[in-house]
Amino acid sequence: MTTAVAAPFRFFALHVVRTRRLGPSLVRVTFGGRDLHDFRSEGRDQSLSLFLPHPGQPEPVVPLDLGDGWWQAWRELPDDVRAVMRSYTLRSLRRDPDEIDIDFALHTPAGPASRWAARARAGDRALVLGPVLADNRAIRFRPPADTDLVVLWGDETAVPAATAILESLPAGTRVRAWLEVPDAGDIQDVRTEADAEITWLVRHDGAPMAVDAVRAAALPCGERTYVWLAGESGQVKALRRHFVGECGVDRRRVAFVGYWRQGMTEEQLRAAE
Repeated sequence: MTTAVAAPFRFFALHVVRTRRLGPSLVRVTFGGRDLHDFRSEGRDQSLSLFLPHPGQPEPVVPLDLGDGWWQAWRELPDDVRAVMRSYTLRSLRRDPDEIDIDFALHTPAGPASRWAARARAGDRALVLGPVLADNRAIRFRPPADTDLVVLWGDETAVPAATAILESLPAGTRVRAWLEVPDAGDIQDVRTEADAEITWLVRHDGAPMAVDAVRAAALPCGERTYVWLAGESGQVKALRRHFVGECGVDRRRVAFVGYWRQGMTEEQLRAAE
């Protein structure tokens, strides 16, 4: 099994370059910034911490000293002053000019990040805690070299990472993917060289629950199957139990992360963890 390399991260000052609506529930925000030339990542599910301003603030408020003690100093700022922090995945990184894309799921009811993304305009300012080394511990998709089947599941919060993974896989890679979105208008055209079968589950159209859809497929999971699961934590846990308990996939070959939990804010989830 491969292991992640612990790597340092730093803060990058960003500004919105443009936005593009991808569907009723998804919007892509493209960010630029002079110091993005130091941003490094080779992970298709690269995790980032994004800091956003409250309404009426021109930029996110963070401690003046963003050294090792930044977390505690940020926590000590008043709730209605300190920058809103949310976890996102990198959709893409480009050079000349240096830009990154982050796709936002527009939840209902909307949280602070969804509201910010829905009204973001060119020039709006943000801050991201991101990697300065391409291989870092915030990358979870790491299939072993002997993998003969890649299985992916993600809801709308994980679609950016899942589609980036699909686009990066080489020709001949066998992939079975389930991507869950609220609305049929959120379905995306995914271009991949992999031998991929992608099923879109549309909740508003009465799609089956994730575990039911995956179980019905009767996947031929074997010793060399690799599974990646991301999205709502309850669904992720149920799917992990299915693959490990029912399909017999080695738990070390199942990468899983709960991006959010039904009925809880990110602050509540972080406190619970």
